[in-house]
Amino acid sequence: MTRDGGTGFGIGRRRLLATAGGAALTGVLAACGSNTGRGGQGSGPALSQWYHQYGEPGTEAAVKRYAAAYDKARVTVQWRPGDYDRQTAAALLTDSGPDVFEVDGPRLDQIKGGQIVDVTEQIESVKDDFNQAVLKPKIWDGKIWAVPQTIDTQLLFYRKSLLQAAGVQPPQSVDELVEAAKTLTRHHRKDKVKGLFLGNDGGAAVLGGTPLFAAGLSLITEDGKVGFDDPAAARVLGKVRQLYADGSLLLGAPTDWSDPAAFVQGLTAMQWSGLWALPQVKKALGDDFGVLPFPKDGAGKPAVPVGAYGSAVSARSKHQKEAKAFVKWLWVDGTDKQEDFALSYGFHIPARISLAKKAKQLQEGAAAEAVRFATDHGFAEPLLWTTASRTAYQDALNHIIKDGANPETELKAVVRKVNSELQRAKKK
Repeated sequence: MTRDGGTGFGIGRRRLLATAGGAALTGVLAACGSNTGRGGQGSGPALSQWYHQYGEPGTEAAVKRYAAAYDKARVTVQWRPGDYDRQTAAALLTDSGPDVFEVDGPRLDQIKGGQIVDVTEQIESVKDDFNQAVLKPKIWDGKIWAVPQTIDTQLLFYRKSLLQAAGVQPPQSVDELVEAAKTLTRHHRKDKVKGLFLGNDGGAAVLGGTPLFAAGLSLITEDGKVGFDDPAAARVLGKVRQLYADGSLLLGAPTDWSDPAAFVQGLTAMQWSGLWALPQVKKALGDDFGVLPFPKDGAGKPAVPVGAYGSAVSARSKHQKEAKAFVKWLWVDGTDKQEDFALSYGFHIPARISLAKKAKQLQEGAAAEAVRFATDHGFAEPLLWTTASRTAYQDALNHIIKDGANPETELKAVVRKVNSELQRAKKK
């Protein structure tokens, strides 16, 4: 979500909180971690493990505790503030980088460049138990290159009482979403309540490819072609533009889409935000809210963007076998640690389906719905969706929503750019 702290669209909550802006949103700034973590007590080789700087209090201490519990190697955790992706990209080219590290992806160039090693053997026995939407972007050439850690996702929150007062049902299609937002805005005009909040830019940054998936399309097809060279793409993005043009969207809120403040304060009847916001919404509103996936359009189906950081092993590691064993111990076999990591220091979904189903915090109400949506309707950015393709699409989406640019014209230019990127990727 960003790219993102693990969601693939917009920005993941843990990564968001690691920025000054994220800290201002929540009023909580986790203490900066040191660059070293106490190694485990094992008698084997020394392994270095890198994490980006999470902003949720307790996360750093937890991952150091996991490392210390491993008895087959001496694992040292490094907490990496700053531009983590740039740091790891540089470190993977040297012999002084990490043995095990978090990766937002991985990226195709890391795989094709031989910078990471496949971990298929470590995950093979339970790969079907992982959320397939987040596992898929970690597979290339039939091999798995990183083990998903924990899932972030986004949802449509709606205020039951405000919808009921306006005679509006929770929207099940994009057409219904447009009409609901308009009706809610009109009905609650005296109270200055808007129908929908998609972010202060009208939704361009956060929605990403979500409307395309809701229309039954994709970013990249299974056979490696542009997945939205279709009239349905222009139609659905035109409807998103209609929300902006109708004046149905809340704009200029005190905080942006990732913070549920506008929703809980009654500035909007519906808001697109992250799963991480659910505890705060529940505390403020009790049972006066529900959650939905992004509604389907036409012949499509509901869509929920999901993403997960993965645990990867560097090809430069001098202890690849031991590093793989540690990854398996922590992110495949260590189900207690996986559940703890997902739910004790924030609100996320374990990457393993079985863990998500049995976790107490996720068994009832909106949380259980969120797990079902992520399992049944989740999608993630594919490996072939490059930074250049993403930028071209986001720019077009911004022009369509805010400037009223012609969706067909904008998308034709994006299709050309993505085709060029795909050709470039295939030549590598």
